[in-house]
Amino acid sequence: MGYKDYINRQAEQDFNKARNRAILTDIQSFMNPDKERLLSFNEVKALLKPESEVYVGMKSIPVSSIVGSEGRYRDFTNKFLPKGEYLRQRWESVDKAHLSDVILPPIKLYELGGLYFVRDGNHRVSVARAQGVQFIDAEVISLHSEIRLKPGLSRSEVLKEVINYEKRVFYTETGFGDLTDFWDMDFTDTGCYDVIYNHILVHKYYINQDKTEEIPFHEAIISWYNQVYTPIIKIIEKYKVLKSFKGRTNSDLYVWIVKHWDNLKSIYGLEYPLNEAALDFKQKYGVTKAEYIKLFLQAFFKRKK
Repeated sequence: MGYKDYINRQAEQDFNKARNRAILTDIQSFMNPDKERLLSFNEVKALLKPESEVYVGMKSIPVSSIVGSEGRYRDFTNKFLPKGEYLRQRWESVDKAHLSDVILPPIKLYELGGLYFVRDGNHRVSVARAQGVQFIDAEVISLHSEIRLKPGLSRSEVLKEVINYEKRVFYTETGFGDLTDFWDMDFTDTGCYDVIYNHILVHKYYINQDKTEEIPFHEAIISWYNQVYTPIIKIIEKYKVLKSFKGRTNSDLYVWIVKHWDNLKSIYGLEYPLNEAALDFKQKYGVTKAEYIKLFLQAFFKRKK
């Protein structure tokens, strides 16, 4: 067997080994596929909302810190194992270059939250991980974010990290916990603490309409918590709305019901009661499609009378 034949056969075996490991990973993560998915750069970027970006230039990057891809995140597992036979030709050609000590161009990466995402060079990263390479040369663009992430996180875990960061910022900057002695305002989606902040500002605006002097923000927080948030939470608990939304929180439902209530008030008038909005929300979103159609028709004919 000549040297070229040896390299070709070795590359074929390397791909088969990597592909079999990817299949085994798929089987092991069948009940929780999110765990084995490579992170999408655009999804993580949407969660972290970086403020700016800067060209860093050439760096030697730990391969283990490369956790996602801009465009090929569906093609590889979270360990950059190839997920399809269609990747074989390109993968083996990169592996042949590695086995022959051919120097390939540097890959291109985004750095975000302390982690790296492939702009160009997914196959090279995959081969590097399969061959146990520790570092790889890369041209890096860094996107600034206050949130720092650890390698190995799934998308759902990244989501939790972002939500926890938003909670820390909200509680620290507003003093919400110290003012209300309530530390359990938790959400399952990002951006909700900004919604709460805006709700407090709107509440402050309406209070100040009847005042000769503008009330301070900390008083608006206490007033909003006692007069707006807590009464809605009591309605949620009274009608057991949360039972229809497994995995969600009371605070999630507060945000959704207020939004739903605003929509209903635009249809039925400003006096539309909150408890009716909560029940309408539960019926609309907490039942099956068939049940909702039935409830909608009943409510429609009732209002027609």
